[in-house]
Amino acid sequence: FHAVGLSQGNNIIRGYIARYNTPTVHTFLSINGVNAGEGTVPGCFPDMTQNNEKYFQLGGICDMLLEQASRRAYTEFAQEHSFQANYWRDPRRRKEQENYFKYSQLARWNNEGPNNNNATLNENYAKTERFVWVKATEDGMVWPKEGEQWGCPDPDNPFENILPMNETEWYQKDLFGLKTAQEAGKNYFEQFVGDHLQFSMEDFDRWITTYLMETNGNDKHIRIEEQEEATPKLL
Repeated sequence: FHAVGLSQGNNIIRGYIARYNTPTVHTFLSINGVNAGEGTVPGCFPDMTQNNEKYFQLGGICDMLLEQASRRAYTEFAQEHSFQANYWRDPRRRKEQENYFKYSQLARWNNEGPNNNNATLNENYAKTERFVWVKATEDGMVWPKEGEQWGCPDPDNPFENILPMNETEWYQKDLFGLKTAQEAGKNYFEQFVGDHLQFSMEDFDRWITTYLMETNGNDKHIRIEEQEEATPKLL
């Protein structure tokens, strides 16, 4: 079957692929997914634009919110009871690295850290034939928006430099199978001009027609996962 994810609903599909992927997801269409994690809280984006001028919305209350988010997210209780905590990825990750590796569901799915080396994740990821990653160019919900296509903040300069997919550690070390998928020609990248999930129906129809309909035989069905407030723990 095919699976379409909207926003954080993509994490439900990602969890299914990571743990099971039987029956197999043939094509995963990810629209504005928090695939590489969420690195800040609303209203505290590091790089924002106002009156055509860029400014940094950090310091003061934003620093405090980031600090509290990481302290609360990287606990066993939060990971078991908060869907949002599952994909929280502090851009100052080195400060909270040990707890991120120890508790984060996202770290486990990505095989990040010295104790996360689950070959089953790579095997299950490889079962899917096609991945379509859709980015919103002006996304005001997911930071960094490049994470929708597997980019992430540079650990050495997280608030001013975003690494593209092929420069990230999870790609270069092929931690969960992303590089293998790329080399096999399984990754496709789309974008639309606009904010989070503000795509046109013309765009949506084109993605469905291009990536799903041509492979949608009688034995394949399409499942759509939208934003969810909570989900059972998958790993």
